[in-house]
Amino acid sequence: MTPDNSLLQPLQPLRFGYGTNGLADLRLDDALSLLADLGYDGVGLTLDHMHLDPLAPDLATRTRRVARRLEALGLGVTVETGARYVLDPRRKHGPSLLDPDPGDRARRADLLVRAVRVAADLGAHAVHCFSGVLPDGTDTDTAWKRLAETLTPVLDAAASAGIPLAVEPEPGHLLATLADFHHLRRTLGDPEPLGLTLDLGHCQCLEPLSPADCVRAAAPWLRHVQIEDMRRGVHEHLPFGDGEIDFPPVLAALAATGYQGLTVVELPRHSHAGPHFAAHSLPFLRHAEQAAATVAPSPAPALQHTAPPHGAPSVTPEGSSTP
Repeated sequence: MTPDNSLLQPLQPLRFGYGTNGLADLRLDDALSLLADLGYDGVGLTLDHMHLDPLAPDLATRTRRVARRLEALGLGVTVETGARYVLDPRRKHGPSLLDPDPGDRARRADLLVRAVRVAADLGAHAVHCFSGVLPDGTDTDTAWKRLAETLTPVLDAAASAGIPLAVEPEPGHLLATLADFHHLRRTLGDPEPLGLTLDLGHCQCLEPLSPADCVRAAAPWLRHVQIEDMRRGVHEHLPFGDGEIDFPPVLAALAATGYQGLTVVELPRHSHAGPHFAAHSLPFLRHAEQAAATVAPSPAPALQHTAPPHGAPSVTPEGSSTP
């Protein structure tokens, strides 16, 4: 059926970035130069030992240097905190905000507060984080209480800095779905700095709504977006075209929300060929964005509050509970 062009409105151009967790074999300055040369609008900067180490000395000085470089290259930035072993060389993404040890939870909260300060110094539009996997022997009620309590000082820091804290629903984690995000939001009393990181592949993986409908349902809380291809029920970040997502309707929905943050390509397991995938991802997205202009608008759906059990899709190598 040919769309009625009289119903189509000009879409706000999207701003695409690429995540440094997919360029881990490059020096940070080389990665930033590459992305600017390729025409990206920004970068998703994962704080890690090879890229603006948040635990090494002189963080403020090093951050100012990166800020100047970003400005010179014309790149926007969001700060991401998904480094696998930045806090513990033996536990992937450990310790988390849910750990039984209060000291370990405080270490994760301290990292997030550092990330907020870095984001403020860089002029970033958001700081990304996630909940962590439910620890063995911990019931879900206890875990939700730990998450809310441990995030409170981080949200206070975010409020003081004027930087949104964008929590990502992550397959296999306690906070795995949009419904879980709303549970946290209500538990915390809907604090102003709390926003949402929406990974569009995760929507394809496990949400009851389509990725485009997830965008429309999440729009009021959307502060950061990650994008890659994915298949239903399999948490594996794939290059564009290797999964099942129909991207023009998703990008049309995103543009229609007026979202002006970065939409960051998230291919952390493809660093071995990071420059190749960075070079091929942006033309794909721009082509899909052009096709999105022919997609008729749809109303925002009601969010369904049912989802697969936590952890179900994370038995794949991409899952955050696996090595």
